[in-house]
Amino acid sequence: MNMIDIGKSGLIASEIIFGSMRLGALTTEQAVEVISVAYENGVNFFDHADIYGGDGGSEIRFTEALKLTDIKREDIILQSKCGIRSHPSGNHNYYDFSYEHIVSSVDKILKRLNTDYLDILLLHRPDTLMEPDEVAKAFDELEANGKVRHFGVSNQHPMHIELLKKSVKQRLLVNQLQFSPVFTGMINCGIEVNIKTDSAANRDGLILEYSRINNMTIQAWSPYQYGTFEGVFLLNDDFSELNTVIRRIATENNVDDVAVVAAWILRHPAKIQVVMGSMNKARIEAICKASELSLSREEWYEIYVAAGNLIP
Repeated sequence: MNMIDIGKSGLIASEIIFGSMRLGALTTEQAVEVISVAYENGVNFFDHADIYGGDGGSEIRFTEALKLTDIKREDIILQSKCGIRSHPSGNHNYYDFSYEHIVSSVDKILKRLNTDYLDILLLHRPDTLMEPDEVAKAFDELEANGKVRHFGVSNQHPMHIELLKKSVKQRLLVNQLQFSPVFTGMINCGIEVNIKTDSAANRDGLILEYSRINNMTIQAWSPYQYGTFEGVFLLNDDFSELNTVIRRIATENNVDDVAVVAAWILRHPAKIQVVMGSMNKARIEAICKASELSLSREEWYEIYVAAGNLIP
């Protein structure tokens, strides 16, 4: 497993991340198996959020399972996210980056994960009612108390980050963003420059280039999904040309299709991490093979075009 320096901070992590969103649905024994196979294949980075599994259910299951392995806390990187809350009406979520919510959320996360500290805390989705000074107060307190060592964001564009940086003194190392061969907005607008196409629109504030300039590590979530949780594009007849190309490259390299997709993301010089959300042991092993697969420039662009993207 190749390792990367997260945000050039000196925090060294596997380029493939174990995403725990679905972990809460497993039994403790099943969770032990998937966590162990990920770790045995070189994954040392485990991503959580306080909403995964319903009110921290995935974090609880992770802790129960980790106790039954030989994995030591100091040998892994734990990341969690906070800021999404369920509205009292039960009809929708809302966002909360208040000082009180951030601090109380971290205390609950630490308790569920049975740890004294988080390696990274991310703010989960943008809160338009955010007061940067409140976030700064929370970050300062969490850092001073040793509860959080590094900070970042999720699903935010450059101006969200710049607004935070107005008050927050800690470096923001990470931005977790949706990205896959069929979800390429952050790349499309940079390729289709000066062209009147819908995908040339700058919807993300040039977040890819911003991240590279500011040494922020992008973590790609839903690498196998199209749309927003609408389904998987692999073995999907609606993406037949893309699947034909992926299958050929997979066969030539004696790997699974999922490894080719992950390798496509890893090939980008931005050094993007891949968040794998699979709870299937064989698939986890197959995805981890991506770290050993280096796609050529020609193969990368072939997949990009086969996914329906434009090369002017």
